[in-house]
Amino acid sequence: MVERKLKNMEEFAAVSGISRPTLSKYFNNPESVRQTTRLRIEDALQKYDFRPNIFAMNQNRKLTKNVGIVVPFLADPFFTEIARKLEQRCLEAGFHPTLYSAHGQQQLENEILDSLRSLKPAGVLLAPLGRASDKLSVEKFCQDVPTVLFDSNIEGIGEAFVGSDNFSFVSQTVDYLTRTGEPPSFFEMRTPANPNANKRRAAYEQLMAEHNLEPRILKIEGEGWAFEQIGRDGALRILETGGFPTNTVLCSNDRLAIGLLSACYEKGLRVGRGAGCALRVASHDDHPFSKFTCPSLTTAAHDYDSVSDHAFKTLNNLIEAGGRFARREETVFSARLVLRSSA
Repeated sequence: MVERKLKNMEEFAAVSGISRPTLSKYFNNPESVRQTTRLRIEDALQKYDFRPNIFAMNQNRKLTKNVGIVVPFLADPFFTEIARKLEQRCLEAGFHPTLYSAHGQQQLENEILDSLRSLKPAGVLLAPLGRASDKLSVEKFCQDVPTVLFDSNIEGIGEAFVGSDNFSFVSQTVDYLTRTGEPPSFFEMRTPANPNANKRRAAYEQLMAEHNLEPRILKIEGEGWAFEQIGRDGALRILETGGFPTNTVLCSNDRLAIGLLSACYEKGLRVGRGAGCALRVASHDDHPFSKFTCPSLTTAAHDYDSVSDHAFKTLNNLIEAGGRFARREETVFSARLVLRSSA
């Protein structure tokens, strides 16, 4: 018995309880899904008298295999690494990825999005500038082009977000540092370029309160993406005007920590846990160079593989679903503490 006429595939997916990608596979080739799934779909087709729009499906099959990957600053080794992994996933799946960098500039990010819109790609993996993004432009782009955000989340924009759990980064470093020595002070930029920094500071404040400890936040001046230089200059100013309030410093990110290590070397301060060490230094991200600093940097590492795998898988599902999900998805992956000589 027919209950009601459905207008499109999304409505059919909702009432049948079968995902849009699975339905797409069935309508392209009924033999491509399991027999039990095929019977469920066919029962639902009869029940709801649904007939897919064959013209629209044929148009979808003609989608370009081009995928855009947009990062805020390709010179940052974190984005170089994550972009490399995303490119590999795209190539392995038969897509043709094109990589873009906004170089930290809102105008350039907008121009990249306009260019991608005209190319009509199958989908886009976008790590927006965040605080510096033109939110309305990003939102309009995501309405026009199937887009999955990664690294930096803009609430409600894009069909999905995949990134790292910033609270897990800070919880692991703060817990370790407070168990093994003096509680850490927090070293960050006053106006950080990446919005993840604000989440890390908030997590530090919360965790210090939970340990009944006083948070000590050191905000250094500087804007943009030259984090190593900003970290070095800020640390030198601190060291020349009384020093750090504790002998343990937790940096917002590894690139700031690299600048801090440089300042310590310049001032003749030894970093580490051994005899004669003046400071312990730890950080977040597991920057590809952090294992090669002197001393090597204790840090909380991104799960690069899981983030890139899931971001691409989500985009592929989005393309199969016709460019829209029934609801926005958010997935974050926990950090992994990496102990090295600096702390």
